[in-house]
Amino acid sequence: EPARPARGRDDRRQSGKLTVTRALNDEGGARARSLAALRRAREKDKRHHQQSGPSAKQIRDVVVPDAITVQELANRMAERGADLVKSLFKMGMPVTVTETIDQDTAELLVTEFGHNIKRVSESDVDIQTETDVDAAETLKPRSPVVTIMGHVDHGKTSLLDAIRGASVVKGESGGITQHIGAYQVALPDKSKVTFLDTPGHEAFTEMRARGANVTDIVILVVAADDSIKQQTIEAINHTKAAGVPMIVAINKIDKPEANPQKVREELLQHEIIVEDLGGDVQDVEVSALKKTNLDKLLEAIQLQAEILELKANPDRPAEGAVVEAKLDKGRGPLATVLVQRGTLRVGDIFVVGSVSGKVRAMIDDKGKQIKEAGPSVPVEVLGLGGVPSAGDTLTVVENEARAREVAAYRQSVMDRKRTTTAPVSLENMFASKASSTIEFPLVVKADVQGSVEAIVGALNRISTDEIKVRVLHSGAGAITESDVVLASASGAPIIGFNVRPNAKAREIGERNKVEFRYYDVIYHLTDWVRDAMAGELGPEVIETVVGRAEVKEVFPAGKKDKAAGLLVVEGVIRKGLHARLTREDVIVSKTTISSLRRFKDDVAEVRAGLECGVLLADTNDIKAGDHLEVFEVEERARTL
Repeated sequence: EPARPARGRDDRRQSGKLTVTRALNDEGGARARSLAALRRAREKDKRHHQQSGPSAKQIRDVVVPDAITVQELANRMAERGADLVKSLFKMGMPVTVTETIDQDTAELLVTEFGHNIKRVSESDVDIQTETDVDAAETLKPRSPVVTIMGHVDHGKTSLLDAIRGASVVKGESGGITQHIGAYQVALPDKSKVTFLDTPGHEAFTEMRARGANVTDIVILVVAADDSIKQQTIEAINHTKAAGVPMIVAINKIDKPEANPQKVREELLQHEIIVEDLGGDVQDVEVSALKKTNLDKLLEAIQLQAEILELKANPDRPAEGAVVEAKLDKGRGPLATVLVQRGTLRVGDIFVVGSVSGKVRAMIDDKGKQIKEAGPSVPVEVLGLGGVPSAGDTLTVVENEARAREVAAYRQSVMDRKRTTTAPVSLENMFASKASSTIEFPLVVKADVQGSVEAIVGALNRISTDEIKVRVLHSGAGAITESDVVLASASGAPIIGFNVRPNAKAREIGERNKVEFRYYDVIYHLTDWVRDAMAGELGPEVIETVVGRAEVKEVFPAGKKDKAAGLLVVEGVIRKGLHARLTREDVIVSKTTISSLRRFKDDVAEVRAGLECGVLLADTNDIKAGDHLEVFEVEERARTL
């Protein structure tokens, strides 16, 4: 008997539109499954079987630095953070996943979970320059790097101008070089020499010391009419400390009072013996003004460079030294870099100090954009993440991740140095409590990093036991709103060296009455700070004892006052002077002499050996046998 049709609607109609495949499938009975569905089902079965059986534990090599957070360690071991916390809890260490543990604790955990530990030191992250030495066959000759040193106004920049045939001096404040300038000069025989021009004044000693670290030859400029000065001696000491050969350039020989022989003899005191006097130091008499003997000076440089046999490997990632760094308003942080080995190219990724970056553009000393710079070439580099310190080493690395890793490590080291303080002992704890040194707060901004360091160093040297400079903040670049807010909060003046505040900063400064001081010559800056600190201390009070007397008798004078009959023992007693009344060498009161009489007459002064009567202001505690010391008080303007 045929089956009765199901009551209700047709199933096919209910389930939507009828397709060709469905119509065919319906005829053939059940709908066939697709290949993808079969594959998924098979995978599911496989997974189910695997889970039911025990899985083999994967053993890993876990890299553990000096300190690591629990979560990071769990990630490296591919374990759950909660499991690590649980096992640390069993060891008696209640910690959370975000807490940092040391290497030894991490080792216990790694071995407990059955993995292998690989200990690494945090400093392994840093670039190891000591081990990276170029093979002798890769080295090729390079240009010498010459630093010009000497006393202020002895003509270092003028000499460099004469050699370059260009003018640097005109753009300088008070004829003083404020920043290290780096220039490359082509000689007639097509060889090149790189010159570093360093500032000549004492405050920039640190910069000059750094200049001596990257240099091959030092030219010591001494004026023939002025001989050897303080900074000349400093330059000699730096050169000796750096172990760099020296050439003496005796400048200004065109002047009528020039005496080059005197200069040579004075150099003997500092163990510099020139060739004329049987030594091995070359000396050249030059005149920057008249361009005399410049060719001889260049010959001396070439001769010295040949002896040194300067070589570097240009076919490797670049490494160089930051000579100067600044924050440019339009172009961001800039660094003048002297490439020491390798070739620096546009697009290179680098680390310099705790800053990473990518070379966006390079500009040479003539202001032209260049694509690459080899050894001994000075270039200005754009594309830094921040302003580095002058003297930092720039190293090209393989990728951005490596650059960030190195920069982060170096920054953490700097932060740790800044935040860790010396261990407190009882002595220095009480010493710091007892010290009553006045602090003179300042905010210092300059156009380049080298100037910032030099200014801060010079200001710290001004400090005395009574008052010391406290630099709240220092940095390269224009004066910003945050600088002004910081200065107004602490009542500090802002010193701008070759920089000015932006409009917003100026407006906030005027509103909060912040003092702005602008300078372009460092002497004026240090002089002002010195005077301001002296003013902060107030005038010096100097007491001069004029006379001493002994109280013989005390008389009543008027209703309340008492008069004292004195015998003047030494010196003079005058009316109106300050006086101290002492009893058995203990000061009873400080007062002034309001009235002075001899017999019945008022007198102006009484000399030693005579008797007199006095009225003392504001005191009645006088007894026979007391002593009176009379003194003058003088206020002098304080100098540091």
